[in-house]
Amino acid sequence: MADALIFATLNGLVTGMLLFMLASGVTLIFSMMGVLNFAHASFYMLGAYFAFAISQQIGFWPALLLAPMLVGVLGALVERYGLRQVHKSGQVAELVFTFGLAFLIEEAVQLFWGRATQDFRSPAALDFALFTLFGQDFPAWKGVMLCISVSIFIGLYFVLTRTRTGIIIQAAITHPQAVANLGHNVPRLFMVVFGAGSALAGLAGVIAGPVLTTFPGMASVLGSIVFVIVVIGGLGSLTGALVASLLIGLLQSWAIASGLGMADLLALLGVSFPPDHALRDLWRLTLPQVAPLLPYLLLVLILIFRPSGLFGKRES
Repeated sequence: MADALIFATLNGLVTGMLLFMLASGVTLIFSMMGVLNFAHASFYMLGAYFAFAISQQIGFWPALLLAPMLVGVLGALVERYGLRQVHKSGQVAELVFTFGLAFLIEEAVQLFWGRATQDFRSPAALDFALFTLFGQDFPAWKGVMLCISVSIFIGLYFVLTRTRTGIIIQAAITHPQAVANLGHNVPRLFMVVFGAGSALAGLAGVIAGPVLTTFPGMASVLGSIVFVIVVIGGLGSLTGALVASLLIGLLQSWAIASGLGMADLLALLGVSFPPDHALRDLWRLTLPQVAPLLPYLLLVLILIFRPSGLFGKRES
């Protein structure tokens, strides 16, 4: 049981940090612009597909650098020539715009690459076990994923708290008019932040594509989870996004590894039911079966007991 718990923790950390890369972009964009970007997971998908196409031509490592940059540029263009115009019509129009953009990107991906799963793989040089513990191998690529994710968090934290650019960004979040009066181009700052958030999503797609498979529905697989994380962590809170991402990653991973059933949990509480009970099918459920529901259950509990989220700064 100890070996399963250790590997579940490692896998949960990898998943949690990957989710943070996605949620951090949504959080940055919402903090500054007040926009919940429903197309954010689609930029994640584009990152994987762009990296796949580039890696077919010049290799994986150039794709790791170029794909997020391309996604970031595309995100900046979307903000400059699309979202900025829609912004004049209010938040509902922005939500509809990003919702429609998500469908447009998915259809474009299917048009260019088809509906089949792409054979996007991590570099052959990293196709080995980073270490073996209790007879189980931990893939080197997952170690690289974890290192990249942690590096992004450290870099993001440093930029936002220790650089002039980060100070201006944080000031623009709460006092955009004051920042504009000081001579800074706030609309351009919005465009850069939107592009940077999109690039983070693209980078997450590049490193996750070889593990979680690259297919047209990959955006919908993680898209809803990202918004669950943002709400649980607290709208506008980068720290909340990190904590919620790790919490969900570890919670799901531990649930899958435990193998416990509802009957086992009830037995711990001293509760038992006869085999012919009307709810007998419910007692046969196992934690691995309900693991995908746990983030949404946590979301409901957070909304009931702490609507602003764990580290929430704004209500809407």
